[in-house]
Amino acid sequence: MRPEPGQVLHFSEDPTITVFEPHVAATAKQPEAYVWAVDAARSPDYWFPRQCPRAMAWTEESTTEDDRSFLGDDRVHAVEYGWLDAMRTVELYAYRLPAADFEPFGDYCHVSTRTVRPLGPAERVGDLFALHEAAGIQLRVLPNLWPFWDRVIAGSLGFSGIRLGNACPRGQARAVIQPETGCIRST
Repeated sequence: MRPEPGQVLHFSEDPTITVFEPHVAATAKQPEAYVWAVDAARSPDYWFPRQCPRAMAWTEESTTEDDRSFLGDDRVHAVEYGWLDAMRTVELYAYRLPAADFEPFGDYCHVSTRTVRPLGPAERVGDLFALHEAAGIQLRVLPNLWPFWDRVIAGSLGFSGIRLGNACPRGQARAVIQPETGCIRST
């Protein structure tokens, strides 16, 4: 699920959106109101349930051999065990939006300060595991994201973390899944 030329995508669990109004996102670090979207390169960052914490890493030209060895693939996405059921069952949708209405925001997304109408109805994204496999992205499932994240950001890999505030707390040795949060808690 990627945009075609001249398009960007907005991913949502709501298939009924008919218009996108600029707003200040709850997780925003800037005060401006935007409509957010992503291009083809960053679409895989959103092949997850909305609230799912994920740590993503990829090799770059300057990546060291040690970091390449650690990663094992060109691109790896990591999630916690507690999110597997949500990844299997979420109904995720993509909205195709006209790229001409957007401008780049950093190197990870596109924003618009105007109201944007989708080019058509929401499209069901489908099997998130199959999307990762087809794109050649290794999906790692970990008891806790923090050791992976800390290793990634300390090295020479490209990286992005989304909803990390929803990740389980750091430093847990033995663990069990807590149904109310999906987190893995030490016993």
